[in-house]
Amino acid sequence: MNSKERVYKALNRMPVDRVPVFMWFHPSTARRLAALLEIPPARLADALGDDIRQTWVNNNYAMEGIVHEHEGETHTDVWDITWRREGEFNQIIHSPLAGADREACLSYAFPWAELESLLGLMEPVVARAADSYIGCDVSPCVFEMYARIRGLENASLDLALDPELAVAMMSKCADFSVRLSEEACARFPLDWLWLGDDVAGQRALIMNPELWREIIKPQLKRIADVGKAARLPVAYHCCGALSPIIPEMIEIGIDVLNPVQCNCPGMNPLELKKEYGDRLSFMGGVDTQDLLPNGSAGEVFRATVDLIEGMTTDGGGYILAASHAVPPETPDENIFAMYAAAGITREEISDRAADIRDSFLRQF
Repeated sequence: MNSKERVYKALNRMPVDRVPVFMWFHPSTARRLAALLEIPPARLADALGDDIRQTWVNNNYAMEGIVHEHEGETHTDVWDITWRREGEFNQIIHSPLAGADREACLSYAFPWAELESLLGLMEPVVARAADSYIGCDVSPCVFEMYARIRGLENASLDLALDPELAVAMMSKCADFSVRLSEEACARFPLDWLWLGDDVAGQRALIMNPELWREIIKPQLKRIADVGKAARLPVAYHCCGALSPIIPEMIEIGIDVLNPVQCNCPGMNPLELKKEYGDRLSFMGGVDTQDLLPNGSAGEVFRATVDLIEGMTTDGGGYILAASHAVPPETPDENIFAMYAAAGITREEISDRAADIRDSFLRQF
């Protein structure tokens, strides 16, 4: 069974040879594992046996796809947002509409001229379409995109003090994601469309749920509708405690919820499975705050086995993933234990890494 078949069958509650896997590593964790396996970091997912390949075609590429070598290095993206490497991640240091007046906000020009270059980021991904499950990530979609170009504080104030402006600007953000989604669905052999819009913190939503329902939900639905029109599953990423709006996620057509931050209120994966498992699939839930960095390899293995069993009680509907980026303090043994719980042994990983090294040497 190849990866494409495995994910498709898991999402459709059909028998699989093992649970599908799609892992997100902290950059330094990825480099360390790749060095251990003696392969390039770009080939880590191949060695580990991850089943899904996708990339960002919206602003998340500027945040995660551009990797600076040194602390403090910066770049300005096509949205005129300036990013600086702080620690291992890029952080925003300039938002083009921060402090701007209403007229300037409404006059802001999205980078429509860059559509071709943004969609071109999918080319290496679709090269794997024969055997991998292929996704296109059009996030951030609505509020989170507006928060990046306006600044989080200003964007939040607009919701409260000038909702008409907020609606107009978030509609423009959604317009851009809709167009990216339409083009991606038309051009590429996608297996799902991936949306994302972080609207929750560690304890609760960062806004009143009614405000989310009134302003953001309709825009998010417009984007999900593109995937539905293309007969694709739609996945949605939102960190934090978003449980109050999960029913609305299902209502607008979300099929897969990620990353299921299990330490947040209302986000216990097994409880969510019991409540929504007949209508929603899940990807994530492996604890990155305590279990992975602090547990023993045996504890990680047993907890992951229990998670997989609990999340597949209906025969599937689950993709194994961490609840956030696997942090650098996670011992190697714990990472391999997590994969072993999914049925991917360290020996298999080592064999695939050896094949990658051999293929690299044959190029010379």
